[in-house]
Amino acid sequence: MGQLYILSAIVLWSSLGILVRLAAVPVHVLIFYTLIVSGVLQGTYIVFKGYHREIAHPGRLRYPIFLGVVSAVNMLTFYFAFTRTTIANAILTHYIAPVIVAFLAVIFLKEKITLHLVAAILLASAGLWLMLNGLSFIESQSAGIIAGVISGGAYALIVILGRVSAQQFRPVVLTFLVNTTSVILLAPFIRGIPLHAIWFFILMAIVHSTIAPVLYYRGLRDVSASRTAVLGYLEPLCAIVLGMLILHEIPGAYSLYGGILIICAGLITMTAKYQEST
Repeated sequence: MGQLYILSAIVLWSSLGILVRLAAVPVHVLIFYTLIVSGVLQGTYIVFKGYHREIAHPGRLRYPIFLGVVSAVNMLTFYFAFTRTTIANAILTHYIAPVIVAFLAVIFLKEKITLHLVAAILLASAGLWLMLNGLSFIESQSAGIIAGVISGGAYALIVILGRVSAQQFRPVVLTFLVNTTSVILLAPFIRGIPLHAIWFFILMAIVHSTIAPVLYYRGLRDVSASRTAVLGYLEPLCAIVLGMLILHEIPGAYSLYGGILIICAGLITMTAKYQEST
């Protein structure tokens, strides 16, 4: 069941690129106001249900706050990469995360690296490489490539920290704490309110900043960090499918072959008996 929660979150997040394009608002502004709206919704629900008592002990907040900082870094560097290099370069560098997670999970979560996990990472990486026709390096794009690598490292930390924090907080409380930290970090860079995008803020607040992360953190309670990271490879595949259905962007043959490899990696990940950390 935990894997279904994570897969549901991945499918929801895969539509984010479409809405970012349609909103036509600077990324940091879009993130900020989306998180503001989601914070109001989540905060109201948390108080109504009495879950705010989980936040009463400041000593327990260090991991969620750090997770919020890392999440902000991940979002900003990932989207910065899109503006300074090709989409292929940005995504390929970002998805070094599962490899990093596999090693960090051994050190910090005592998870085991299995042959099934290695096979899934290799298959998914090859599939993503095919889908995006490989990494191309141009010196003028080095800033974007570096940003993509940083975003990949941040994403890896999100999985590790999320796995730890998900055991200590309800998913909605953890989501609220992470989003609130990101809002505080972004606030100094915000100037004005783009009222024309208000409906995008509301939609993304509900779907991408509330429902999706709640499902994701709920899944992380039961699913190992390594397995979660490999399942993340399905996000670009879902994004391509949605782009085809909604924006009529038809992928090429390489995307089809790469997608098949990623699906195979996902099936290996979901069916293999990995040693889960508790």
